[in-house]
Amino acid sequence: MPVGEGLRRVAAIDLGTNSTHLLIASVDPQLRTFQVLLAEKSTTRLGERDPDTGDLSPEAMERARLALRHCRELASSHEVEEIVCVATSAMREAPNGLAFLQEVEHDFGLKTEVISGPEEARLIYLGVLSGMDFAEQPHYILDIGGGSTELILADAGDARALTSSRVGAVRLQRDFIRQEPLEPKRVEFLRAFIQGSLEPAVEKVRRRLEPDETPVLVATSGTAMAAAALLAMDRPELKGRLHGAEFGRAELDALVQRVLPLTPQERRALPGINARRAEIIVPGLLVLQQAMEMLGASRFVISDRALREGLIIDWMLRHDLIVDRFVYQGEIRRRTVMHHAHKYGVSITRAERIAAFALDLWDQTRGSLHQAPESSRQLLWAAAMVHRCGLRINTSAYHKHSWYLVQNGELLGYSHSEQRVIASLARYHRKSLPKKRHESWSPLTQVEKTLVERLSLLLRLAVAMDRRPGGAVQTVVASCTGKELKLELEPIDVGDDLSLELWSLQTCGPLIQSAAGLSLRSGLLRSRQPLAV
Repeated sequence: MPVGEGLRRVAAIDLGTNSTHLLIASVDPQLRTFQVLLAEKSTTRLGERDPDTGDLSPEAMERARLALRHCRELASSHEVEEIVCVATSAMREAPNGLAFLQEVEHDFGLKTEVISGPEEARLIYLGVLSGMDFAEQPHYILDIGGGSTELILADAGDARALTSSRVGAVRLQRDFIRQEPLEPKRVEFLRAFIQGSLEPAVEKVRRRLEPDETPVLVATSGTAMAAAALLAMDRPELKGRLHGAEFGRAELDALVQRVLPLTPQERRALPGINARRAEIIVPGLLVLQQAMEMLGASRFVISDRALREGLIIDWMLRHDLIVDRFVYQGEIRRRTVMHHAHKYGVSITRAERIAAFALDLWDQTRGSLHQAPESSRQLLWAAAMVHRCGLRINTSAYHKHSWYLVQNGELLGYSHSEQRVIASLARYHRKSLPKKRHESWSPLTQVEKTLVERLSLLLRLAVAMDRRPGGAVQTVVASCTGKELKLELEPIDVGDDLSLELWSLQTCGPLIQSAAGLSLRSGLLRSRQPLAV
C-alpha cells in the first residue's frame, strides 16, 4: 500500500485554565507519524472562578461551551474517528467541574477526562518527545500553564521525574495582582511565592540527576511561546517558526526588566502576543525566570509541542501505531525528513541514492575539502532527501522553493539553526553560489555559512552524479590532494561510459574552483582513459 493511503484522523482537545486548544491530526500508520491539519485556540479563562466558592463562573462555563461546540463541529467536518478531550488544573479544582463536564458530554457528546498533574506532565513529555531530539542528554521540560506548572526530567530512554506545582500565570494574576505596574515589594513577594511553590518539584528533579549531568531546559506552552515571540523581535534570524529556538538567561532577564514597568494597556501593544496573554505575561515571565534560577539553567530551548501533541502520541500508543515510544523518539529525525519528502512528492529511491553519494563524499573528503563536525553529516543527509521538494511548485527555480518549504516547514528533532542549514543546503545545491543579497543567506551565522559553503558543494556533486531517474553510478571514489579534487565513478552497467554524468560533473568545475580553490577532475574508476579536466 503506497504511503499516504490508510491515513487516520484524530482530534485532541485540551480544556485548560486559560485557553481551550484543539488539534486535528492526520496519522500515517506506515510512517508512524502524524501531520497537524488544524490547530486552534480559544481564550476561555476557566481560571476566573467564584472567589468564595471556587466554582467555575457562569461566564467561564459559557465561554467553554461555545469553544467546545466549535471544536466538535470542526472535528466532525474533518471526519475524525475519535476526539480525545482532557481537562486540567481549573477543572481538577472547581467543585462544580465534574457537573459541568457531564453537561458537556450530554450536550455535545464529548467525554472529557480530568487528568491529574502527573498525568498532565506525562502527556507534555510525550508531546515534547515527539518533536525534539533528546540524543544522549537529559532534559528539563518546563510547562507554565494558567493554573499549574509542570516540571519534568527526562531523557531519550525514560521520564525520570514528573511533577506538577499549583502555580501558574492565571492563578498568580487572579490571587496576587491587584494594581499594575507592580511595585518592587509585590514583585519580590511573587518571586518568593513562586520559589516556595516550585521548590519541591525542583528538588525532586535534581535528585534524579547523575553527578556529571547538565540538562538542557526546554520551555513550552503559552508563556514560553509569548516570551520567545517577544525575544525574537531582536533576532532577525528567528523569523518564522520558533520551535527549536534558543534564548539565554540574560535575554530573559532584560525582557522581564522591560515588561515589568509597563501598564496592561502598554503590554497589549507589544508585538507578537495577544491581548489576553498580555494580561498574564508578567507572572508567567516571573515563573520562567525563577525556574531558570532554581534549576541553574543559563539557556532555554522552545518547543511548540506539548500536551495536545502528547494526546495524539498517547492515542497512537494505545492503538499500537507506536510499539515503543523510545524507539519512536530515537528515529524522529529520519521520520520527519521522510514525511517532508513524501509530502512534496519526492522520489524516495532517487533521494536516497543522492544522499548515499553525498555521504560518501563527506566521508572521503573530510579533513581535506571540509572540516565539518560529525553532526553535520546528518544535516547533509536530510538536505539530500528534501532538496527536490520544490519541484512540486516550479522546475526552473525549484531549489529556491525547496529552501522556502524546508525553512518554513516542520522538521522535528532539528534545532532552529540546523533547519536553516538544511534549507540552505537545498537552496545552494545548484545554480549560483551564495551571495550577500540572497534572502536565504543573510540570516545565517558565520558558523552556519561555513557549513553551507562546503557541504553544498558535496550535495551539488552528488546531484550531478545522478542525472538519470534510474541511476547509472554504482560507487564514487573521491580524493582531494593539493589543489585538485578527483572523482572516479564506477558504473552500474560495465558497458556504460557515464558520459552524461561526467559531463554534468564538469559543469560543476568552475564553481568548485571559485568556492574551494580546487580544480575538479573526473573519470571512470579503474579506467585507462585519462581523467577529464
